[in-house]
Amino acid sequence: MTTLKRVQFQTTPRWFSQAVIYFVLLVGGIAMVTPFIWMIATSLKPAAEVFLGKFLPDAPTLDNYLTVFRKVPFARWYLNSVIVASLVTLSVAFFDSLTGFVLAKYEFPGKNLIFVFILSTLMVPTEMLIIPWFILSNSLNWVDTYWGIMFPGVMTAFGAFLMKQFMEGLPSELLDAARIDGVSEFGLFWRIALPLVKPALAALCIFTFLGNWNAFLWPVIITERMDMRTVPVGLAFFSGEAGSAWELIMAGASMATIPVLIVFLFFQRQIIKGIALTGLKG
Repeated sequence: MTTLKRVQFQTTPRWFSQAVIYFVLLVGGIAMVTPFIWMIATSLKPAAEVFLGKFLPDAPTLDNYLTVFRKVPFARWYLNSVIVASLVTLSVAFFDSLTGFVLAKYEFPGKNLIFVFILSTLMVPTEMLIIPWFILSNSLNWVDTYWGIMFPGVMTAFGAFLMKQFMEGLPSELLDAARIDGVSEFGLFWRIALPLVKPALAALCIFTFLGNWNAFLWPVIITERMDMRTVPVGLAFFSGEAGSAWELIMAGASMATIPVLIVFLFFQRQIIKGIALTGLKG
């Protein structure tokens, strides 16, 4: 009778596998953070130290930031970006969530057709819409205006789709009970549904704000005056005028990242939750 011998394989210790994971994450984190640190370090260098090959400045200075404000209307660019990004975010949060609520909780003729039409706009590249947008803006005198910069993004198909998916998860019985208590139809949306989908709404607002803060293609086309430029557009023109003055370019770029860092530091939980929700819900 043949005896079968069990061969025991030595498994990798758990601490070793965790150490490898943490090491890989550490290397990846350092690789992503290093360009940002280099940008800030360069912005603090005097012009004579920029091309010396040193990573950190020997004599840090804030003169580069002051020079940027003296050379260009950076404060006005900052204000323009804040106004555009904030108003577009508020508009998207309200109209997209309202659209999602209507499509999820009401029955009316053509609802599915409307939803399909909204989704179909996601397949149209932005570059194909630039010319119609500009013709419309030029005919209505929206060039060099805040509304001209904002109107393509005041409602988004992605936001309507995202909010619809989450609104569908709300129990209809809860809305019916609120109707019995005398809540209006808009009150159902504002007082009942909207507070229950705050994670999805927060994720939508964060993504919308960051997207509009970093937008470049449409703002560079619709703005002609220097005082109407947004931060990305202004930095692009300033970098061309500054030439090889990398300390000034890096100073402007460092200031442009401040709102992005603030949004991430204060809302990082919502960002992570939003990424998880958009991947799971559908």
